[in-house]
Amino acid sequence: MSTRDEFLESIADTIKDYRLGEIEIPDAAHVDRWVKQFQADVQVPILEEMNYVLDKTYFSLNYVVEFLEKVVICENITGIDTHSFWNSAKLLNIQLGGNSQNAMLELFEQVLQKTYGFGINEGEGTNSTYVYIDDVVFTGNRVRRDIETWIRDCAPQNAILYIVVIAFHSGGRHYAQTKLDELAVCKNIKIQWFRSLELEDRKIHSHLTDLLWPTKIPTDKAVQEYAALMRYPPTFRKPGNVGQNSLFSSEDRKNLLEQEFLKSGVGIRQRCSNLSDTQRPLGHSTLVTLGFGSLVVTFRNCPNNAPLALWVGHPWYPLFPRTTNKQTETKRLIYEFLKPDNNDIPF
Repeated sequence: MSTRDEFLESIADTIKDYRLGEIEIPDAAHVDRWVKQFQADVQVPILEEMNYVLDKTYFSLNYVVEFLEKVVICENITGIDTHSFWNSAKLLNIQLGGNSQNAMLELFEQVLQKTYGFGINEGEGTNSTYVYIDDVVFTGNRVRRDIETWIRDCAPQNAILYIVVIAFHSGGRHYAQTKLDELAVCKNIKIQWFRSLELEDRKIHSHLTDLLWPTKIPTDKAVQEYAALMRYPPTFRKPGNVGQNSLFSSEDRKNLLEQEFLKSGVGIRQRCSNLSDTQRPLGHSTLVTLGFGSLVVTFRNCPNNAPLALWVGHPWYPLFPRTTNKQTETKRLIYEFLKPDNNDIPF
């Protein structure tokens, strides 16, 4: 088996449960069809680096379940008496858009039943402790809007709110917390965050970023023309660092993904007329940038904050065919089909 074939097989194995039951199980041929859209000389390096990165940024169903199993016994959240905490806490289902919270709560229901014998909000619910569970915070807009509405319309005068997510981006978390603090103080609501992974995305720490954040504009006419038409000149990161969480194998390979995904993203925008202005080459961003640049993908879906090269459909062929919020329906999630990965998820 060639090195290329090994990377194809490895990536396919990593993402084998992506949208399980909704699309065909990704195989090596699927990954190969995707990567062949790039120039021949960069295909193997892209495969090698994506294999390295996805091992850290793809959250499989087992990974998510193990995360939730650790949440239910995490004394940093519950205190010493974990059973009493979940027996009394109220789990919020308030997401205004998308289906990630429904999916997380459905899995959490199974974990609670398995661990304590009761499900979500089947306990006494006697105190003013609330828990908001979701998968990943990117820009912070979604969690901010969900909780702002809840605080304004439904929350009691005094409460503690725990926001529990698999991962958040530092800038998104800071933005959401700042906005929520302005409203929460009116009702004396204390907010605490818990996460397995914190990803650096703040401009002030761009040299440590865990995102794809180019160091320069490539010598590609289409990209240069795109950058020239931006309202504000792009901000570049300082090269020389693989990021706070070492998601990338080297600076050179990080730069490779940035440059190639930027070029392909500009090309995709030229070919796909239905993309809005905020669907930027490296992913959705309301800010005038080259794109958000996240490489986090869950078994449920690929966020639009990821580079267009990962998820945009026809005429491009996506590695992660994405469902939109309008297309997503609640589905029963069964997580016993794979053995646990035993990932270490500290709090």
